[in-house]
Amino acid sequence: MAAILGGGLGGLSTGYYLLKNNITNNNNLKIFLLEATDYCGGWIKSIRTKDYIFEQGPRTIRPRGATGLNTLNMLQDLGLSEHISAIKPDHPAAKNRMIYVNNSLHLLPSSIKSVFQKTEPFSKPLIYAALNDLKNPHKELKDDSIYNFVERRFGKEIADYAVSPMICGICAGDAKEISVKFLMKTLFEYEQNDGGVIKGLMKGMFKSKNETEIQLGDLAKRAQEEKWNVYSLKGGLQTIPNKMRQYLQDNDVNLHLNSQIDELEFVDSSLVKLKKGNETLTANHVYSSIPSHVLAKLVMKQHPDLAKILNDIPFVTVGIVNLYFATRKPLIKPAFGFLVPPIENSPILGVVFDSCCIPDQNGTVLTVMLGGRWFKEKFGPNITKEQLYDIAIKEIKSILKIDEQVSAHNVSILDKCIPQYVIGHYERVDEIRQYIVNNNLPISLIGSSYDGVGINDVIYSAKTQVEEDIIK
Repeated sequence: MAAILGGGLGGLSTGYYLLKNNITNNNNLKIFLLEATDYCGGWIKSIRTKDYIFEQGPRTIRPRGATGLNTLNMLQDLGLSEHISAIKPDHPAAKNRMIYVNNSLHLLPSSIKSVFQKTEPFSKPLIYAALNDLKNPHKELKDDSIYNFVERRFGKEIADYAVSPMICGICAGDAKEISVKFLMKTLFEYEQNDGGVIKGLMKGMFKSKNETEIQLGDLAKRAQEEKWNVYSLKGGLQTIPNKMRQYLQDNDVNLHLNSQIDELEFVDSSLVKLKKGNETLTANHVYSSIPSHVLAKLVMKQHPDLAKILNDIPFVTVGIVNLYFATRKPLIKPAFGFLVPPIENSPILGVVFDSCCIPDQNGTVLTVMLGGRWFKEKFGPNITKEQLYDIAIKEIKSILKIDEQVSAHNVSILDKCIPQYVIGHYERVDEIRQYIVNNNLPISLIGSSYDGVGINDVIYSAKTQVEEDIIK
């Protein structure tokens, strides 16, 4: 009997891969899933009407690398191939990404040619950043912030205007705190092993690539052939967890909604008691996809040392304001959207032009992201949804010069929604998993708290943990 904690994408993916293992290995493992709320899908939520789609969480998925191709294989298996809407390299959402600096929007360089041209807000052509890397000595470190690494190798402007806003867009975090291994592990290894990024890249050209081999389905092959940049799903990304939930129910996974566990008690290496109120459930193994700080509360009584390390992973809160303008008049230039570097000291992290990247939108749809690492600093502890809406409207009017009346809107405050992979994160995760091994605890950790914050990362995390448990 296997218990899955959490009905978000990590928990649903765990159920999917456990069921696949049952089929492949002719097993009959009984599975039940416990979700504290009345909804399966975690932070993936789509509000759909005939005129617009509001995504309250992620809205697009990247198809690249082993994790991206793995997701496409899963979507094909779930029968979602026809629901996919791909953004290809020639699409404005792929080519046009902007940053807001000094009261102006600036297109980021997106071609080889633009690397050799001076583009505001950069004071020099970006090729000078490569020269900076070649002449600067390397610094021996076990880890570093992504900001420090980029500033050291490529210069302060690249750190401020390229990498810092990118980190805001990916995890709503501060590049001065986030580990370089979060996004640039290979580049950091080039610096540490070869003395610089360019030197490492040159040496790497003559080495055989050691990428994880994944057998590609037709959908993944199509994504590679057509060189998809990102993709979304018709009807919104919530289509994915909805389909996964149905798949689990169709294959006899017992889903318990509104079932919040109060405590985990590990009896031995193959028995766990899951306590909720006066009721106690038992399982031979637990797959935890809930946030690390929530799991910490469940193991605190029996394993306080483990709880402490789990609590050491920080999380941030993000405000999301979705806006719909019904007018047919074009209000924005075709683009993915724009991000705001932290040095601009803005209350917003950025704006996504959803009507450019998501199909089936009539009019203009925008999503404003606020706060993140600076949520409490900017807004205090008692900010209301109405106040966030007012801030978002003020910024939209100022930056995009939109004076049209908003036809519909939605505001969400996503409390502790994104874990922050600060310096030392990967060592911390290793320490957590080593504690579990040393104490023979029948639990596997899955999801964004540990192995990557993106949709692909979370799905692949489930696949990896299930496969590792099979090997054991």
